Amino acid sequence: RLRLHDGKLIKDRRYHLRTYPNCFVAKELTDWLIDHKEAPDRETGIRLMQKLMDHYIIHHVCDEHSDYKDAKLLYRFRKDDGTFPLSKDVKVFMRGQSLYEKLVSVEESILKVREENSVKYQRTFLGCEMIDWLVQEGEVENQKEAVELGRALLEHGIIQHVSNRHHFFDSDILYHFWTNFRRRRRLTELLNENSSRALSESPDSPFCLRKLNSDPGNTSFLSVQTTKEIKIVSAVRRSSITSLAGNSNPYFSTSPVLVFPPVAECNPKSVLKRPVTNEELLSPGAPYIKKTLTIVGDAVGWGFVVRGGRPCHIQAVDPGGPAAAAGMKVCQFVFSVNGMYVLHLDYQTISSLIMTGPRTLVMEVMEAIE
Repeated sequence: RLRLHDGKLIKDRRYHLRTYPNCFVAKELTDWLIDHKEAPDRETGIRLMQKLMDHYIIHHVCDEHSDYKDAKLLYRFRKDDGTFPLSKDVKVFMRGQSLYEKLVSVEESILKVREENSVKYQRTFLGCEMIDWLVQEGEVENQKEAVELGRALLEHGIIQHVSNRHHFFDSDILYHFWTNFRRRRRLTELLNENSSRALSESPDSPFCLRKLNSDPGNTSFLSVQTTKEIKIVSAVRRSSITSLAGNSNPYFSTSPVLVFPPVAECNPKSVLKRPVTNEELLSPGAPYIKKTLTIVGDAVGWGFVVRGGRPCHIQAVDPGGPAAAAGMKVCQFVFSVNGMYVLHLDYQTISSLIMTGPRTLVMEVMEAIE
């Protein structure tokens, strides 16, 4: 989906005097799958897209076709129009992803390489450490909720006891993240995942348990970053992007947007008059004040663009969006996201935290005293 936004296959299209936001033409997408080696032929491409339809990931823009047809018909990702079903399984998976990203991005993380029964495991944690961390970071209200969350993560295959012998307990038992959230998968893998058993036993599955051998250079918990050409612009409305790109079209999309403009549009000139360092922001007597903003996302997101890094700043704000209503302004610096200190992070990491977090976003920002 992100690559299709980047390649402009997903865009607003007009048909019979009506504009359909953020959609793609089925025939064009099938061509794209073959051109980008995601499918060897049209038949496989159709099967892949049908798989996404069966799992409520894409649908026909008017829901007039239940099958994916390799024709000039308009389809859309449900993530782009707010109709993606957030089942309990999906919510637990997204919560696990959010916690994982938060844990790997902080210094002195509880995730460490540890050894048990002469076998080394990467990015492990003790059950009691996770409990304390969840409570300390405000992820849960108390110890009981922390244990319940840990059990839900284990039951959904997100974490696992290193030898798969125990459920989750508040003790010094060793666990690790079983799901590899950062491995980029190929679409054709979907055709082989007919059962959870086959999925978990596949040696190349992101859910496969991978152990470290004695070679310190071996990193068995594989992590493949998103390719460099994918520029992520998160938590934004199309109106913000069109204004940045110099587009005079007053049309505001009514669907959620994670857009990928060309490089010139994706990295506009910074709105900051000069670079600002973390030391300058946090120094005693600095001319900056901290504000807490609570932003309730609507069907199209939160309505702002984050840019820069260490610290990140607000590059653009949709004047009609939730962020503007909460008091967000251009040039504010992002201090924390949902209770997590983020001054040391880049905008891609902060965008990921926002997108995988709750709809109600709590941000602390710092702005210059006028």
